[in-house]
Amino acid sequence: MYSKHRIDINCDVGEGVGNEKLLMPYISSCNIACGAHAGSITVMDEVIGLAVEYNVKIGAHPSFPDRENFGRMEMDIAPETLQKSIEEQILLLKERADFQGVSLHHIKPHGALYNLIAKDKETAQLMIRAVQNTCPNLFLYVPYNSIIAEEALKSNLSIQYEAFADRNYNEDLTLVSRSQENALITNKEAVFSHVKRMIVAQQVQTVGGVKYITADTICVHGDTENAIELVAYIHAKLEENEITIA
Repeated sequence: MYSKHRIDINCDVGEGVGNEKLLMPYISSCNIACGAHAGSITVMDEVIGLAVEYNVKIGAHPSFPDRENFGRMEMDIAPETLQKSIEEQILLLKERADFQGVSLHHIKPHGALYNLIAKDKETAQLMIRAVQNTCPNLFLYVPYNSIIAEEALKSNLSIQYEAFADRNYNEDLTLVSRSQENALITNKEAVFSHVKRMIVAQQVQTVGGVKYITADTICVHGDTENAIELVAYIHAKLEENEITIA
């Protein structure tokens, strides 16, 4: 049956949790840590192999080079140093994918870098230069109504709008900080309701009301405590509601 709605389900992986084999059957793309905030060549190779086995699209997940804070804190780092690090991370994952005879599909920045490029024009442009210098033909996963989305479109990069299944939103469509107790959504029914509303109605319930949003891809964080339960439930309920996972 033809489905009016289509969505990609992505997950951040290769970050040391070790649950990738359990996640892969339920997702359609993955974002593999490139060694800066987590991961290693061995882990990258293993996760790429699993993605190939389960026909999951592969993306690079570059970050601030900060393993100590898991890439979740902004770093005081020279722009040229940050850009060089991002480029090296992307190229490292590309090299490992090439080694297994597969291509990368997208790039999704991680953590504090993702949040910063959403609102800071200079860092967004730095990120775009890093993509242009490495893999300019890949999709860049970006939040809707963000600076990075605007700048990427100006630069003729291909983008996919990303929304988050397991996170609450502020009124400006930024994510509620992980320092707040309401940052995460972990109840599977609540998570699916959140996801379905974003896909079907193009609306998101924020902390202050309802806002318009559009999404091409939905993220479930692989390190959320009940990530397997959430992604399996979302997958099943999307199919039940005749929403195509692609």
